[in-house]
Amino acid sequence: MKQNAIGGAPASFFNEAKTQLKGNIREYGMYIALFVIMVTFWFLTGGLFMSSRNISNLLDQTGYIAVLAVGMTLVIVIRHIDLSVGFAAGFMGAIAAIMMSEMGSPVYVTVPVILVLGIVIGMFNGVLVASIGIPAFVSSLAAMLIFRGALLQVTEKTGTILVEDKHFNALGNGYIPSIAEVGGLHLLTLILGSVAILFFIFGQIKQRSNKLKYNFEVVSKSIFAIKLVFISAIIAYITWILAGYNGFSWTMIIMLAVVIIYHFLTTKTVLGRHIYAVGSNPEAAHLSGINVKKITYVVFGSMGLLSALSGILYTARLQSATTTAGTLFELDAIAAAYVGGVSAAGGVGKVTGSIIGAIVMTSLTSGMNLMGVGISYQYMIRGGVLAAAVIFDVMTRKKRG
Repeated sequence: MKQNAIGGAPASFFNEAKTQLKGNIREYGMYIALFVIMVTFWFLTGGLFMSSRNISNLLDQTGYIAVLAVGMTLVIVIRHIDLSVGFAAGFMGAIAAIMMSEMGSPVYVTVPVILVLGIVIGMFNGVLVASIGIPAFVSSLAAMLIFRGALLQVTEKTGTILVEDKHFNALGNGYIPSIAEVGGLHLLTLILGSVAILFFIFGQIKQRSNKLKYNFEVVSKSIFAIKLVFISAIIAYITWILAGYNGFSWTMIIMLAVVIIYHFLTTKTVLGRHIYAVGSNPEAAHLSGINVKKITYVVFGSMGLLSALSGILYTARLQSATTTAGTLFELDAIAAAYVGGVSAAGGVGKVTGSIIGAIVMTSLTSGMNLMGVGISYQYMIRGGVLAAAVIFDVMTRKKRG
């Protein structure tokens, strides 16, 4: 067993911290980038960027892109791409709006139907890629054009389909109920934030204990303690900020649920291990008995499901379906995945990282909007960030190679 139990010497401590940072630069880099972005905009906007209202709006704006980014991460991990997710989300959001506004369908029927429709659409893409052998870029590009036309077709009469169902609209604009307020702070949000911190600490301690049990390498207790305190402090600070406004929104709750479920599936299940095995080496995975076609179906079906969920969240946020819904969503999702640490070569990437990547990209947009930066410069800056993320991925892979 190798446990880096370094003594109290500051030099040894910093050497270990430096080693950990170098060894996990892909994972830690995005957190550092997000921290730098937030601190920078905090100063440049005179504190306005970190206000309760702005952080709440920022996270809500991230929701529908973050959901797409989670699915896109798995698609890229198995060495494919899906360009259709943006207009697929827009189209399915429009179908949801039609079901409620014109057919009178209740939200508890509409949402499951749209999610199932998303799975079917995603599986169809998977069949084209895995069974027929069409490159994912081509098949998803064709699907993107089809969904773009379908969206225009279903919204051509009015251009906008209004949704008046308050329960549906709450998914994009509503907040969890407040039990009470303590010093002007949302009590239920404070409770949920505290529970999240306790679960995080418990999970990390259990994970460390399991590694020690099987003689795996772990960091020293001092580094481990600093990690726990630092991340817990971030969760507590964000919880405190949001509790000062309206608390956690339903969009955030849904986004966190998606992350938790997919993080569990990709790290704790056989399916998750098979997905990364296929991404690392499809031929070797096939020879080892993994059904590569089945994994491709599952991943694209999952992407369709999350596209549907993204469309629901976006439509609920706007309280309507429009002809432009879904425009550039796919590029935002791809950018979030790459900024979040997914590898262009496949086999590497975490859904938690993609969420951070989505927040990074949304934070850039929010901060530049508050500063009055022109839209042309915003596109160039975001493009530069994406290019830097891919360059970083290529350079780190070369060093390891």
